[in-house]
Amino acid sequence: MKSIATLVAVGLLAASTQAFAGEYEITVTNLTRGQSFTPILVATHRPGVTLFSEGEPASAELAAMAEGGDTGPLTNVLRANPRVYNVTTIPGRLAPGASATVRVNMDDGYNRLTLGAMLIPTNDGFFAFEGVRGPSRGNMVSYESPVYDAGSEPNDEVCLHIPGPVCGGEGGSPTAGGEGYVHIHAGIHGIGDLVAADRDWRNPAAKVVIKRID
Repeated sequence: MKSIATLVAVGLLAASTQAFAGEYEITVTNLTRGQSFTPILVATHRPGVTLFSEGEPASAELAAMAEGGDTGPLTNVLRANPRVYNVTTIPGRLAPGASATVRVNMDDGYNRLTLGAMLIPTNDGFFAFEGVRGPSRGNMVSYESPVYDAGSEPNDEVCLHIPGPVCGGEGGSPTAGGEGYVHIHAGIHGIGDLVAADRDWRNPAAKVVIKRID
């Protein structure tokens, strides 16, 4: 499994290979105490579509989201993929403890959901759910995600390299030195401008509830 830390069955997932066409309500909740989520990428697609692989280098498009909260490059890549049905972004900044809801359509065969967003303030931290399956009619499911490190930028915790209202810096560090591969984020250590007591977290950091509403 690449990106789902915990699966909690709230309803009953269908055991068959039936495709679930219909409308779904997606609610994302920020479980952290001192991190916000940038706009959240949401895509519906066939099985096999991924944003990243743990232990492998992040794509430039994933790095753009993880370092600067820019979902545009990943959106373009996904929309060009014939296995993808729909791509949207939940706008705004999701504060600690807050939730955001969006409705999406999943067509026959396109019954998988992928989401992702940057955590701010971090250098290149993000959460992601990949390829989670929409529930059958009348049911809902809940998933939880840890925070990943894109490995594309040094975790210097310097505000100059961190965008958003806390730091006001730029997404993307001008220096090399990232780990070079996607891995579980080690958290905030207070080595730069960030105070660990205010900005660190314990996983899971995000929860998504998927409910079929048609």
